[in-house]
Amino acid sequence: MRTTILMAVGLLALAACAEPPPPAPPAPPPRPAPAPAPYQPRPSADQCGAVEAQRFVGRSRSDIPVPVQPALQRVACTTCPVTMDFNPRRLNFFYDAATGVVKEVRCG
Repeated sequence: MRTTILMAVGLLALAACAEPPPPAPPAPPPRPAPAPAPYQPRPSADQCGAVEAQRFVGRSRSDIPVPVQPALQRVACTTCPVTMDFNPRRLNFFYDAATGVVKEVRCG
């Protein structure tokens, strides 16, 4: 019995001298979530009449009719700055600044 007690005391003494295990490495930081795509509303149909106005593509910008409602029609060159607000009822004519020829007609 005495031997068992001495062995137990000896094992406890050895265990007390052991170094503690090293701390675990820190977890890597979480990856940031990808940014959501900007909201781009899609018109359900041709709400501005762009399909009919495609006949102006390739023609001079002076052929574009004067709008009845100016708030619903915009004429700008392809390199000109325009506001990025989306209005599905607004008809946009984009022309080449050098030639004055209509390059694109679309809603927005």
